[in-house]
Amino acid sequence: MTSKNRGKKILGMIVMLAVVGLVFGGIFGYKAYQARTIRRSMAAMKPPPVTVTARKAEALAWQSELKAVGTLRAVRGVEVTSESEGIVTRVHFRPGEEVAAGQALVQLNADDDIAQLRTLEAAAELAQVVYDRDRKQADIQAVSQATLDADAADLKGRKAQVARQAAIVEKKSIRAPFAGRLGISNVNPGQYVNPGDRIVTLQSLDALYVDFFLPQQELEKISPGLAVSVETDTYPGRTFRGRISTVNPKVDTETRNVQVEATVSNPRHALLPGMFASVRVRIGAAKEYLTLPQTAISYNSYGATVYVVEERGKGLDGRAILAVKQTFVEVGPTRGDQVAVVSGIGKGDTVVTSGQLKLKPGSEVIVDNRVEPSNDAAPRPADQ
Repeated sequence: MTSKNRGKKILGMIVMLAVVGLVFGGIFGYKAYQARTIRRSMAAMKPPPVTVTARKAEALAWQSELKAVGTLRAVRGVEVTSESEGIVTRVHFRPGEEVAAGQALVQLNADDDIAQLRTLEAAAELAQVVYDRDRKQADIQAVSQATLDADAADLKGRKAQVARQAAIVEKKSIRAPFAGRLGISNVNPGQYVNPGDRIVTLQSLDALYVDFFLPQQELEKISPGLAVSVETDTYPGRTFRGRISTVNPKVDTETRNVQVEATVSNPRHALLPGMFASVRVRIGAAKEYLTLPQTAISYNSYGATVYVVEERGKGLDGRAILAVKQTFVEVGPTRGDQVAVVSGIGKGDTVVTSGQLKLKPGSEVIVDNRVEPSNDAAPRPADQ
């Protein structure tokens, strides 16, 4: 091959390689341009605003409380029993009625005891006659002083026997030891009762005790006279008021709890001994805290946070653009659906109360409060 032909061949290869390079360079350049354009478009695209509910942090008064569960107990309550044996001759009460102190409840057969009382009364009367006669005789020294002393001793003994027998007769009539409400009767006419047999329960209901326990570390906060409120599931939504009457001067060595007794007014006799009750003890003066619904707080291993809603300028339509920032907060006590915020936000800050799972710092939001989380300080179960 001549040098001229070889030069043409090399030139052709160079031209071909240049054309191929231009083609591939154009392809790669176009792809790079396309990728850059896509990235710019993606960067320019914004996610749509997230719909959330939000509420302003407001300062509310908080009353510090200790909570416990307790049992109601009658201030005066007994199982009326028989002190002596006998057959029931009459029942003077109706189950469930209110009785006065000293009112007769049950009469036992006392015929033999009454007959014995009459015999002893007759003997005592005779002893009185003998003593009076001998005393007159002693005035004129017709009988000795020893005889008069023996007569006096015999008279005292006879009177003592009469008093003892009268007490036995009195015990045959069983009476209410105090005013209150009777329960279900355990006796019927003709029934034989023994000493200690239960007749009926008697409970005074004008006021009740509520017994409950508190941890020993709360001892310095409680004292007689502190106000308490009592609730029971028997009367949903109803609160009964009372005050601490006694703090037990002994701590339970097993639980390290101290027993507390409060007296609760019960004028309508709605509460009954034995009921389970929820007790709240007010301690100290009321304090003011910034308050939010508990749903506003996100609890994490690194702390508690909230999303605060801020205005980030105006949109093309003139409406405010809202975005969120995440803020750490220190929370305090809780009550019902609410939580106290000690630090991290200010009064009047608008805080997201629901929808946080869809948020990240800087997310734009739309606030829609048509359906808000509950924010009740003392929520109650809905009626079924």
